[in-house]
Amino acid sequence: MTTFLASIKDRAKTLNKTIVYPEGNDERVVRAAQIATQKKIARIILLGNRDAIQRLCPDVSLDGITIIDPKTENIAPYADTLYELRKDKGMDRATAEKLARDEMYFGVLLVHMGKADGMVGGAAHPTSDMLRPGLQIVKTAPGIKTVSSCFVMVLPEDSPYGQNGLLIFGDCAVNPNPTAEQLADIAIASASSAQSIAGIKEPRVALLSFSTKGSAKHELVDKVVAAVALCQSRAPNIAFDGELQFDAAVVESVAQRKAPGSPVAGRANVFIFPDLQSGNIGYKMVERLAGADAIGPICQGFNKPLNDLSRGCSIEDIINVTAITVMQVAR
Repeated sequence: MTTFLASIKDRAKTLNKTIVYPEGNDERVVRAAQIATQKKIARIILLGNRDAIQRLCPDVSLDGITIIDPKTENIAPYADTLYELRKDKGMDRATAEKLARDEMYFGVLLVHMGKADGMVGGAAHPTSDMLRPGLQIVKTAPGIKTVSSCFVMVLPEDSPYGQNGLLIFGDCAVNPNPTAEQLADIAIASASSAQSIAGIKEPRVALLSFSTKGSAKHELVDKVVAAVALCQSRAPNIAFDGELQFDAAVVESVAQRKAPGSPVAGRANVFIFPDLQSGNIGYKMVERLAGADAIGPICQGFNKPLNDLSRGCSIEDIINVTAITVMQVAR
């Protein structure tokens, strides 16, 4: 385990937050719930039938874990909440009752209603099953219209890049071809993630391109330039700059030639890729060629923390994402 992850878990233990796991029918999730509870990383609400959960993992102690079964719970207050949120979009009461018993919707409702601080799901569901109730119920954060993702890239602590080797890459998992407005949302959310998750006190956000400060002319470059202007007007207390090529963003000597006077170039610690292709390729290249640990994808942009797991996740992955979700709660 990286020092970064160890520090995140230690910080999470001091915060006493409640995280809901909606997939109590998955053995990995049940075992993660036990470990997270025993290590006091978070208080866990596990959704499912207690007897079925115990049969699934007879050796797991459920002591200290709150178990709620959406199939037998009094669903009225949850269905009422969902109906009020969605009636203007055409949802009727019967549909609200049916959806409220779905574990993914029920989990998000717990977060929305303040019964849990965040949710970690997706071990047994596709990403869309997390995003849909998230967007319908907790919605996006104030001033943000786009849900996106970031990775914390962990290099050796003596790395000359980032803050003690920590970098934020976004968006590498959600938005295929973001508009200028969406890029600005991604950049602002990634700066917030840098602060709350990685402990980067002063995010320096580089919006990346194949051009640096007008070295190339193209509509793709224009989109990045427009996104930078939006970021600077919406979040003037954070350092944003672009368009920047990656070398200009991270290498001081290159920055002095290509972008003299930039508050970001040569010292960036948050990197915003112009589209999903470049973001996905970029984080995997750094992970494989530089030997970095890629922690994520971490969901960002929701009004309250909801994180999506890979369906191939391990028990340790679930615990790590739980600790990160606690840090998002505390931002």
